[in-house]
Amino acid sequence: MDTKDFFSGTQPIYIQLYEHLKQRITDGTYPYNSRFPSKRVISDRFGVSLITVEHSLELLYEEGYLEARERSGSFVIFREEDFLTTASSQSESVPFADISMPLPASDAPDFPVSSYFKIMRRVITDYGSILLSRVPHSGAPILRQAIADYLARSRGLKVKAEQIYIGAGSEYFYGLLVQLFGKEHTFAIETPSYEKIEQVYRAHDVDPELLPLSDNGIRSHALSASHADILHITPYRSFPSGISTSASKRREYVRWAESRNGYIIEDDFESEFTPSKKPEETVFSLSSGGCVLYLNSFTKTISPAARISYLVLPESLIPRFEERLGFYSCTVPAFDQYVLAEFISSGEFERHINRVRRKKRKEL
Repeated sequence: MDTKDFFSGTQPIYIQLYEHLKQRITDGTYPYNSRFPSKRVISDRFGVSLITVEHSLELLYEEGYLEARERSGSFVIFREEDFLTTASSQSESVPFADISMPLPASDAPDFPVSSYFKIMRRVITDYGSILLSRVPHSGAPILRQAIADYLARSRGLKVKAEQIYIGAGSEYFYGLLVQLFGKEHTFAIETPSYEKIEQVYRAHDVDPELLPLSDNGIRSHALSASHADILHITPYRSFPSGISTSASKRREYVRWAESRNGYIIEDDFESEFTPSKKPEETVFSLSSGGCVLYLNSFTKTISPAARISYLVLPESLIPRFEERLGFYSCTVPAFDQYVLAEFISSGEFERHINRVRRKKRKEL
């Protein structure tokens, strides 16, 4: 094997080796409970140092792909149904991203603070004065692409970077969406729901319909009787009720929107931390007609201090958004966006998500 041809990317060799080994595990080349090649075998096969191999294996141990057994070597403990994949060979890694807020203790369990700070320092060194430049109103292209790749890998959402808009918190986007659709439309929200949703709408002179929740989502009779054509939902663990919408109810929402040429605002807060063995299904992924807008933030997964959210628009709404709201400047500093992009594209974000999800499953 010509290692010069094999290791051709811009990422460190140990990361490229890690990605290759992980792919061989997830595609079944090394099946569950099989013995993994030794460090020396891997070192000889790829022409890299033992230290490089050790760094790669440490990541595989940490993420739960491999397990070291005393006097026996390393064994594969990955099973398809148990894990959310991290980086993917189907999309190229995006360089760096930016984030300029000081991060106090994160609310996210076991958040890798030291890794995050290392990325912050590296971004300052690598980007320098670029971080003082104004980013496009839609957000830094590097972060938009990193999020698009992440959504494809982890949520099965095939969207373009151009559909993604970056803003300082979900409440910011609530107000923008009122301006996007206009007050002539009727908005509906769940009740009970996160109080700021209703507060922001009323602050923009919108009187939303309050649709009561059952144990699996909005009650069907209330939904069908509603006069609304814009529905704001929080399908995963709606706050404060803790109700998650059932699969059939999510499809009912889509049929509702399509039947009245309406739109759904899917507020997907905290869904990454589901203890389920598979990622939560999104309403956005169920709609083929472009009637769902997807909204999420990094408040829970990183820190409340990380005032970064993103909105994914159907392609059909991009021209209207640009015409009505394209004059707004991006509300997130360049540094914050570059750090976050690197945190995502390096795989650190998904490794963090995976660790938390495994921990939650063990606690059940």
